[in-house]
Amino acid sequence: LHLEKVLDQTIDTLSKGYRRRVGLAQAILHDPPVLILDEPTDGLDPNQKHEVRELIARMAADKIIVISTHLLEEVEAVCNRAIIIAHGRILADDTPRGLEARSKFHNAVSLKFTDAQILPTARKAIETLPEVESTEVDSGRLTAFPKPGKLPLGAINGLAEKQGWALEELELEAGRLDEVFRTITGGAAA
Repeated sequence: LHLEKVLDQTIDTLSKGYRRRVGLAQAILHDPPVLILDEPTDGLDPNQKHEVRELIARMAADKIIVISTHLLEEVEAVCNRAIIIAHGRILADDTPRGLEARSKFHNAVSLKFTDAQILPTARKAIETLPEVESTEVDSGRLTAFPKPGKLPLGAINGLAEKQGWALEELELEAGRLDEVFRTITGGAAA
């Protein structure tokens, strides 16, 4: 956990990141078979987060690790199972990918056009594709939602090429855990 630099300091003199790493060191020092971590990367810089996530992944090979977090990037980065709890009740228990598949954005296609002027015309054309259920526009980005069981990426890409649309971005979405969390919990604070 790279604590060598602060070995002679008292914990009250350490930054939040170092305090977090000292707490993690205390938790793993005796090599417990079950480890419960609350927001394990909170307060860490991106490099430290990466190191802690790699440590968690290595330890998970031979121990049970339970992580309590509201940081959904943490769930995506280190968890192989996610349980959503609100008001003391389990509302969902699935893999992170399984939860993403519940998102309205699962297999949706997001596009950003180099020329924003073509967005209304492009939107109408994309909405006529048999693979597309509906579209929405947010901050100059068009998102096309698939009909059940359909994958609209190929059709949208083909249409963009045929129409000669210059795209700044074209992205197939896996799903959004934050949207799933809000939907499952009814938007209530968990």
